[in-house]
Amino acid sequence: MSQRSSIQAFFDSRTWTVTYVVWCRATHQAAVIDPVLDYDFKSGHTGTTSADKVLACVAEHGLQVAWILETHAHADHLSGAQYLRERVGGRVAIGENIRVVQQTFKKIYNLERSFLPDGSQFDHLFRDGETFMIGEVEATALLVPGHTPADMAYLVDGSVFVGDTLFMPDVGSARADFPGGDARQLYRSMRRLLALPPETMMYVCHDYPPEGREAAWRTSVAEQRAHNIHARDGIGEDEFVAMRTARDATLEVPTLILPSIQVNVRAGQLPPTDDDGVAYLRIPLNALPIRK
Repeated sequence: MSQRSSIQAFFDSRTWTVTYVVWCRATHQAAVIDPVLDYDFKSGHTGTTSADKVLACVAEHGLQVAWILETHAHADHLSGAQYLRERVGGRVAIGENIRVVQQTFKKIYNLERSFLPDGSQFDHLFRDGETFMIGEVEATALLVPGHTPADMAYLVDGSVFVGDTLFMPDVGSARADFPGGDARQLYRSMRRLLALPPETMMYVCHDYPPEGREAAWRTSVAEQRAHNIHARDGIGEDEFVAMRTARDATLEVPTLILPSIQVNVRAGQLPPTDDDGVAYLRIPLNALPIRK
């Protein structure tokens, strides 16, 4: 990271998620990437402990939030985007292929007719290669599908925030068995990221550390190319696809996938309240599969 910008990371140990605040040192304009809204599955209650840590960082450094960036519609945590937006502003943005994800999950959840799978719930939809500014710092949105059709990475000032596409070198890569996922696309997306300059710093959205290692989220393109257990140099596309397909077949679905996605395709908004003033989540029973 150059002297033009700063990064602060927040690791949520309950969902293994990393949220980032990135800001321009000259203007104090900031972007928040992948914020978390706490959710207690047993009680059905949301909480804001994770998001409040981000707000404290914004206040401490006197930041003006210009962007709240989602790398994709997460399946393992609810987005805190709307909670942050209501308190500090910012445009909530994601890749334009979120429309594909919305169309898929509107059917799976049989969402209300008024829910339009057109991306209008977000303030901005990025095209592949689109540039935008965080103060005086230029950023670029990169389409990296495979985990989902809508995954984006954000290249900011010599660092890239990769969402779930790649994990730390000793963890490997994201799964590709959710609706719309594709292991071949994922491989090509990883190679696109690994074609960035070797010194590019890479920040992951999750860490699932092996026993004996503390949680970590910062690596480099060079380290990934040399050591990533799924995607290092020398591993070909067919080999990766065979490995990823076999591995995905052994994985359980994430604990919070059913509540998470129906909130996250709404840009972090809770479902509309019923006539009693309460918002309800939908759990499809014995219906369409939540994975391929």
